[in-house]
Amino acid sequence: MTAEIALDTRISEPSPDAGEAELLLFSLDRSRAQFAWKAGALDAAALRRTVGSSAMTLGGLLKHLSWVEERYAIDVTGRPPAEPWRSVDWDATPGWDWTSAAHDTPEQLYALWRATVERCREAWSAVLADGALDEPARFTADDAGRSPVLRRILVDLTDEYARHVGHADLLREGIDGLVGEDPPQG
Repeated sequence: MTAEIALDTRISEPSPDAGEAELLLFSLDRSRAQFAWKAGALDAAALRRTVGSSAMTLGGLLKHLSWVEERYAIDVTGRPPAEPWRSVDWDATPGWDWTSAAHDTPEQLYALWRATVERCREAWSAVLADGALDEPARFTADDAGRSPVLRRILVDLTDEYARHVGHADLLREGIDGLVGEDPPQG
């Protein structure tokens, strides 16, 4: 059931005198490592497996969190989406990120998630170079014509991971019994 593809599960502790931006990025990276541990090193059948009556799969989570990472990177940088997101007709195919994962290989899903996480890390590094968590995002919210600050977007991204790491916990335990909070650190 195990594929030869492993994801990076290292957790790098922040400095003892870390500021707010460093701590928030650490929290996000810890959630990414937890997710990588739960979703990593699985074959196609395992990535498509469901638990109970839910249609959610680890493959769907990989692709969904890739889209979430991309979406937030767009919000903080203002850049256009990368492929495959740029070509998706979201109105014609709602939930595409979840459902299309069933047609992807583990190699494609893992590569997409890794590449998107790296782009997002670079985006956050660039916009937070001065610790500017109070800077507005590069988009305007529809409701009030205001832009949320970067702190809010970073907290929302971390919250998205927290929610889905819980899903990944249940899915992975159902696949091969893997349980635990943090991945083992070498």
